[in-house]
Order: sequence, then C-alpha cells, then structure tokens
Amino acid sequence: MRPAYAAWSLSRARRLERWQQAGVFNQLHRILLAEPNAAGRPPRLVEGLRGRFSHPREKRGGADTGPSPVDRRKTGSKHHLICDGRGTPLKVITTAANDNDVTQTLALVDGIPPVAGRPGRPRTRPEAVLGDKGYDSNANRDELRKRRILPVISRQGAPNIQGMGKLRNVVEQTFALLHHFKRLTLRWERRTALHDAFASPACSLICWRRFNRPVS
Repeated sequence: MRPAYAAWSLSRARRLERWQQAGVFNQLHRILLAEPNAAGRPPRLVEGLRGRFSHPREKRGGADTGPSPVDRRKTGSKHHLICDGRGTPLKVITTAANDNDVTQTLALVDGIPPVAGRPGRPRTRPEAVLGDKGYDSNANRDELRKRRILPVISRQGAPNIQGMGKLRNVVEQTFALLHHFKRLTLRWERRTALHDAFASPACSLICWRRFNRPVS
C-alpha cells in the first residue's frame, strides 16, 4: 500500500468515527424516519427483533468479536436489529458473535430513535415488541411491561406464537438489505465505533429508499 493512500484512508476513518461519535448519522436517521410520518405513512407500532452474524475481514478480528456459534474455528461479530412492521430499520447493535440475542433486547428497544414529523411529542416506544424463542426471558418481559410495551415473545419448548413467522420474514428481508452493503457483511474495521459509522448510514439509506418507493 502506498503511503499517500494509507494516510488518506486513515484520515477518512478518523473523520467517519468523529461524525459517528458526534451523532451526525443518528440525526440523519431521525430525519429520514420523520419524513414518512409527516407524509401520513408512520412506522407500524409493532417491532421485531433479530440477530445475524457478520465475519471480520482481517484474521486478527476486532474488539467485539468472538467464536462463531456456526463455526468455532472462526471469530465473528453479530448485528442485532430491531425494525418496525414494514421492515424499516430502527436500531442496529454490534456485538461479539457468541453474545446471546436475549442480552440485547432492552438495548435495542431503548435505542429506538424518537419519530417526529407530526404535532405533539415524538413517539419513543412501540406498542408491542415481537421476538422468537431466542429472546425468551421473563426478566425482559417484565422490563418491557414497565415501559408500557406489550412483549409478544415465543417461549422455549412451546409452539411459536401465531403470525410470528410472517414478521420474522420482514426482519430477515431488512437484514438482507442491510447486509447488501458488503462493508457490513465482511467486517474490515477493528474498532466498533468505526464499524457502526458504516451501519448507521446504511439504515438511513434503507429508510430513504423505502420512503421514496411508490406506495402500492
């Protein structure tokens, strides 16, 4: 690698990380969530939870990597996503691949940005949160109820809640859009803040495309 290119790459990485820490990308995400709400297309008030793996590009891995449950010989990261009933991404969290989905439930819910665009206070919480058996936790159910959110989460050893598969497909489609950005599928960045500096604009771009898509 030529020194000039290395210096330029380092400068760009530092700039992206500073923008992420300053909340620039989060503010952009909020603006793009407010536009459809103002246009009469508010987010559906049911949110879905899901996690999926992302393997690092470099062999040494990054700060938030761990043994992959799929292949213990490899390390990886994991994206935890919460989206609304239309598949609009609301929050993405990056953890080590061996972190259980249930550990990020409340962080995802509390990380939902306020949705403005209409008179009155912006919405900061959904009416219900849906999750599969990977999010089965009585403690989390209690915490969601304290936040006045209805937990609709399947229990281990019991049949899935009716209609859960349909919402799971919505979340999987949103993950497919998110991981269409190859920088997120193969993690190049060792620092999580820098990796998130790519994940947040990806969510904003998905929101922008959904808002500009013709209503069927």
